[in-house]
Amino acid sequence: MGGRSVVNVSTCKLMDLPKIADIRGNLTFIEQNIHIPFKIKRVYFLYDIPGGERRGGHAHKNLEQFIIAASGSFDVILDDGVKTKRHHLNRCYHGLYVPKMVWRELNNFSSGSVCLVLASEPFEEEDYIRSYSEFKKINNKPVLKQVI
Repeated sequence: MGGRSVVNVSTCKLMDLPKIADIRGNLTFIEQNIHIPFKIKRVYFLYDIPGGERRGGHAHKNLEQFIIAASGSFDVILDDGVKTKRHHLNRCYHGLYVPKMVWRELNNFSSGSVCLVLASEPFEEEDYIRSYSEFKKINNKPVLKQVI
């Protein structure tokens, strides 16, 4: 049985996507295993989010995600149990790769924003860790956090 790979906020990556500029408008595309490191098995959108609301507030045991601000902007706060890191997404040609076992919360949504999420697995409730204390216990992390 192999050792568990180390996952922390440093393994989360903000990635540039191809942008083809044209006088008729711009085009950005995403190809699995080229622009993102997994096969896409689910796609979903978050939209019409009321002012001040938050989304996420969980981690995944196995699922990986690629998060894109398809329109507008929002913040993604990532937490590995020790450190937290905030990413402000506001361009559809940038995406944030979030591996398994990283706590995520989305907030600060601009009016009319659309969050596009590409996921490595279909929906399975059993994959979610919805309790932060359970997340910390599974990761065997100390209580103190450092914001970077």
